[in-house]
Amino acid sequence: MTDLKLFDVPGPVDIMWCPGCGNFPILEAVKKALAELDLKPQEVLICSGIGQAAKLNHYVNTHFLHGLHGRSISNATGAKAANPRLVVLDVGGDGDMYAEGGNHMIHTIRRNPDITVLAHDNRVYGLTKGQASPTSPLGFVSPTTPKGVTSVPFNPIAVAVALDASFVAQASAGDIEQTKEIIKKAVSHKGFSLINVLQPCVTFNRVNTYQWFKQHTYYLGDDYDPTDRMAAMRKAFETEKLPLGVIYVREKEVFEETLPAYKASSAPLYERDVVWDRLNKLLENYA
Repeated sequence: MTDLKLFDVPGPVDIMWCPGCGNFPILEAVKKALAELDLKPQEVLICSGIGQAAKLNHYVNTHFLHGLHGRSISNATGAKAANPRLVVLDVGGDGDMYAEGGNHMIHTIRRNPDITVLAHDNRVYGLTKGQASPTSPLGFVSPTTPKGVTSVPFNPIAVAVALDASFVAQASAGDIEQTKEIIKKAVSHKGFSLINVLQPCVTFNRVNTYQWFKQHTYYLGDDYDPTDRMAAMRKAFETEKLPLGVIYVREKEVFEETLPAYKASSAPLYERDVVWDRLNKLLENYA
């Protein structure tokens, strides 16, 4: 096991989250999971887009890439394709992942790169002062929906299972230890992994609090079979209480292993010699 302190960012850190924000326990769970998987900081890349959740990788001592809103999954896919040896995580909120990044989410699931996506689902846009997000429940009152949300909420678990995603799970920020265990399973899984992490926004969502999630969630039992796709779909549509744990698992061919660059060698691109004649010839086509 790696020393957990290696994942602490050196020096005083000004964390930009509200006291009590659900991002704090998720941050703790991520660092604990990486340490218990015996990974070193230099072996890990965490990508993000825009939003409060997307700042998580600023507070972990690993490689990180902070990119455009809704585009982080594509950045993570590209990094993994360039260096398959990297352990690649991608973090963002429900807006960043399911609204601005929704199209990228759908087609990355189809592509199946070996990356782990943590979607912090607090059902609101926290960075921009509380507008309704894709997962805001019907009737949710916000600055953009003063009479309540009328659009049916996006169901990330149902969409992921419908697209036959390789690994689909749901966790709760109110339970660091179980969230850590789910992250460890996702990172260890070979293929695209989605973890929808239910979390409160203590400032802009006064409905879905820590207590609310505790009362409206339950963990899947040992008798649940995550390889049963129809059972996973039924779990995705449960509303009275939301399931936590690994909901669906499917072994599939991994995107980067299908690339011609890795047919003869598994060496990352940065370790290879540049064939200047071929590169110059390619560049001439664009001169």
